[in-house]
Amino acid sequence: MPHAFVVAEEDVEGRRAEGDTALEKIVFGADEGSMVLEQRVTRFAPGRSLPRRREGRDELLYAVSGTGTLELEDERHALEADTAAYVRAGETYVIDNPGPAELLVVSTTVPVEIVLRPPRRVTVRFDESTELRADAHRTFRYLVNEDAGCMDATQFVGIVDPFRAPDHSHTYDELGFILEGNGFAHIEGRSMALAPGSCFHLPPEQVHCIENTGPGVMRILGVFYPSGDPASRSYDEAALSSQH
Repeated sequence: MPHAFVVAEEDVEGRRAEGDTALEKIVFGADEGSMVLEQRVTRFAPGRSLPRRREGRDELLYAVSGTGTLELEDERHALEADTAAYVRAGETYVIDNPGPAELLVVSTTVPVEIVLRPPRRVTVRFDESTELRADAHRTFRYLVNEDAGCMDATQFVGIVDPFRAPDHSHTYDELGFILEGNGFAHIEGRSMALAPGSCFHLPPEQVHCIENTGPGVMRILGVFYPSGDPASRSYDEAALSSQH
């Protein structure tokens, strides 16, 4: 069957373990064609979740909406909308949601290959990160990357003006989540609608383009492996020629 490059989070069935506050959806993983990265969308109801732990993989979280506390190895860290969190392989954490609203978290687990484990920042807020320009139509802000002590992967939020980018590809493997805005992902002759809650997977070297149909900006949460620069692209010459 063809690879499902774009999946709406609302179309994925969730699972809740007995006694847990978390309704967890595995949107992309090995069963969905993403052999290296795994993406989860989790809705934490008010209360204290069951402990969570990933062996052999780091987990990069992002609070989309709601508020709560990340209790990580006996330390407490505030979580609120537009806050990223970095949990290392083998660490145990609990999410405490004071309510009354749910806490919506998107997380990606990534392999750990680089032995060097420098000191890290557990949480990084979007509004405290520096805005960098990728090109005339895109800016981005790093969240969890080497500056936060994560050497294997990069988590960022990209901000895209209304525009259709030229077809291009990346050397890295990427998972994304649309935080804001509407448009299309153009991949292999298909145009797939994007809206808040849309998740996407772009394998390495996959030619694609993301179009923001406006009227406002599109904000995209992205995680890619191995770590690098979100502004780095390779352009498909045939596709470029057809646009001139």
